[in-house]
Amino acid sequence: MAYRVAVVGATGAVGREMLKTLVERRFPVSEVAAVASGRSAGQQISFGEKDILTVRNLDTFDFTGWDIGLFSPGASISAVHAPRAAAQGCVVIDNTSQFRMDPDIPLVVPEVNPHHLSQYRKRGIIANPNCSTIQMVVALKPLHDEFRIKRVVVSTYQSTSGGGKEAMDELFQHTKASFVHEQHPHEQFTKEIAFNCIPHIDKFMDDGSTKEEWKMVVETKKILDPKIAVHATCVRVPVFIGHGEAVNVEFERPVTAGQARALLRESPGIEVVDVREDGGYMTQLECAGEDAVFVSRIRKDPTVENGLSFWCVSDNLRKGAALNAVQIAETLIAQNMLLRHAA
Repeated sequence: MAYRVAVVGATGAVGREMLKTLVERRFPVSEVAAVASGRSAGQQISFGEKDILTVRNLDTFDFTGWDIGLFSPGASISAVHAPRAAAQGCVVIDNTSQFRMDPDIPLVVPEVNPHHLSQYRKRGIIANPNCSTIQMVVALKPLHDEFRIKRVVVSTYQSTSGGGKEAMDELFQHTKASFVHEQHPHEQFTKEIAFNCIPHIDKFMDDGSTKEEWKMVVETKKILDPKIAVHATCVRVPVFIGHGEAVNVEFERPVTAGQARALLRESPGIEVVDVREDGGYMTQLECAGEDAVFVSRIRKDPTVENGLSFWCVSDNLRKGAALNAVQIAETLIAQNMLLRHAA
């Protein structure tokens, strides 16, 4: 059985990764449409090694007869076109922040809460969580099931690709300018990004946190458990691809580093690289292009009862966005929940 898939926002960094992921995972497609804004319509984009897709205009695209819409065009655009696509019978998997906290729309990481997918029929839309949330809850899920999490404190080290192609370009331009003693204006970030860390992602909120930090709090509660207390500090770092996170967890039940390490090794979507020697851990540079969430530096936190700390990295364009969306579609198919237009 094969499916008609429309990739919306196909010319962006995540959209291109979605197309690439469909090919790499041999997703059963009968037809793929690359869809984007009017200014991108008519451009050509590759799908695999042989196929070239002509980008179609989102404003005039008819979703009737399309099974799946993988959306990543920006929240304001999804707000308009995702409900339109769903009304035309296309199941929307949306990567933007637009629908994540809508109580009628499931927020899903397949390794964590696939059972929430049954809720999607209310609106015909499934939300993909924030990239930093996804990798953290994948690592937390097996630990929570076994030891019950009370509190999480996380500091993120997020790559510029989380801000899109223009943000990556600014890192490149700023880095190049610094070597030739030139000035280059910062437009995508609030401060110079080259050789710097910026503790500010998205806009500030009334309590002093940023919206990125708020997302990690509320999304973790919606996906994993509303009882978990979460505190986040989100930092943009001069890396092109890959997010890092230092995670400190307090559990209800006693846990050792060895128990956590063994449990994580057996859990889906996780690779444990944790050797207590030079280089015995994963970094953001090494995780680029990989599908897994890599967990390292697992150790006891002696400052709280039942405390544990670890480091995790993941490719934010893959597991943090495109891969998770495609995995949601795969799960729908595996559970016989996506039969509307299949041929």
